[in-house]
Amino acid sequence: EFTSMTAIPRARFLRLATGLSALGLIAGSTSYKLHASGDQVPPPNMPWNHDALWQSFDYASVRRGFEVYRNVCANCHSISAISYRHLIGVCLTEEEAKALAESTEVTDGPNDEGEMFERPGRITDPLPKPYANKQAAAFANNGAVPPDLSLMTKARIGYGDYMYGILTGYRTPPEGVTMKGALHYNPYFAGGAISMAQALSNGLVEYDDGTEANISQMAKDVTVFLSWVAEPEQDERKLFGLKTLFLVALALLPTLYYKNMKWSVIKSSQIRFWRRPQ
Repeated sequence: EFTSMTAIPRARFLRLATGLSALGLIAGSTSYKLHASGDQVPPPNMPWNHDALWQSFDYASVRRGFEVYRNVCANCHSISAISYRHLIGVCLTEEEAKALAESTEVTDGPNDEGEMFERPGRITDPLPKPYANKQAAAFANNGAVPPDLSLMTKARIGYGDYMYGILTGYRTPPEGVTMKGALHYNPYFAGGAISMAQALSNGLVEYDDGTEANISQMAKDVTVFLSWVAEPEQDERKLFGLKTLFLVALALLPTLYYKNMKWSVIKSSQIRFWRRPQ
């Protein structure tokens, strides 16, 4: 009886893979339990279209979310990862993007005399920041610096769910809980006390497509917009991945046929041992 030389390594590999998978599941569930059992309520699980492999962003929601950001969030928060030109064909037409960029003044230079100067914005310029520096931001917000929102939907546990929960989660503090200073109660924020006041209210913006601008709708739209900001190339990568899987599936059939044809002789051969007569 002969033992395959690959049997033992393969068995060890399977045991190792099973153990790592179980460890990953345990770690994931532990992380979720810790997140849920601490001083922070887990955010609601929202059915985002762009989370599915075969679906793209809801671009109508992206456009509405840009309106919410421009009219509400941009007063305190910056987005440094994109420029006006990235909005063309997604949120704005080229003419609208140029007009919006030119409505802002940008510090540029130095000129030939070594001095900085102001000029109208261009579509290649990044979106303007609400504050010149962190010190000015902290002074205007009771010592708290509003974070840049470029990667916010990727930087927090829960991703888009976290963002939606924060925007819709402002509540009256429960009995026995007192907010100090300018803090506000939000159970979806770590510790439950957040320095940002509730930014959204019903009818705060007016959508061009006639969609009702309630708090839930605006929170959903700006979350989709910020998800697009974090990964504007996501739909292209999904399409490329699906095309790659299709080509791999096409190549798999002839590969299996060639493999069976090439190895059939070797697999069907027999090795026999006998003792040479004396």
